[in-house]
Amino acid sequence: MSAYIEIRNCSKTIKQAEILKNINLDIEWNSVCGFVGRNGSGKTMLFKMLAGLLMPSGGQININGQVLSAGKTYPEKIGVMIENNGLWPFLNAYENLSILGDIRGEISPTHIRRAIRHVELADDKKTFSKYSLGMKQRLVFAQAIMEHPRLLILDEPTNALDKSGVCLFKDIIDEEVFLGATVLIASHSLEDFEGFCHKVVYMNGGEIESIENGGRSQ
Repeated sequence: MSAYIEIRNCSKTIKQAEILKNINLDIEWNSVCGFVGRNGSGKTMLFKMLAGLLMPSGGQININGQVLSAGKTYPEKIGVMIENNGLWPFLNAYENLSILGDIRGEISPTHIRRAIRHVELADDKKTFSKYSLGMKQRLVFAQAIMEHPRLLILDEPTNALDKSGVCLFKDIIDEEVFLGATVLIASHSLEDFEGFCHKVVYMNGGEIESIENGGRSQ
């Protein structure tokens, strides 16, 4: 497979603190890449840059032949779960996803309701603020996958999910990969995803410590 994402000599400095240091990495198209590291290892910062939410202080990120820059703040067809969920607490599931779906205008009400059911949530009037942590995580995941993105960036996506929720999550990711998505997953530990990734990147102190085969066949 050819590289879909190319990261070259990337660094990020905030208030004189070096958060990422000389990151070099290739990620193949239509693959699942896991990122492992404790808090502060740089996973979330790297994901924010890959999503176009922040620009590197140095180096370059190339996604599908396009260099990310301040003039092009995010890759096309992207789904993201990173830290703050950005959903409205006093709206229900459909209302939340409908507002987000209107940004691109590429998804119908039927597809929005299907995405809600797909993550096994009820399409009812219960507001997001009344959801349990696990339910909130499912809805945030639904907004990330509802438009079948080409790039799916998921930071600690299984937090607050029970075993059945993790299994459902993995099944849905398999579906997205089948449809052509490239998936990035960050976690403190990839125990839940053993053998699930094509590649696993271990990070520490803002650097890549090692890159290993994740055990998933092409």
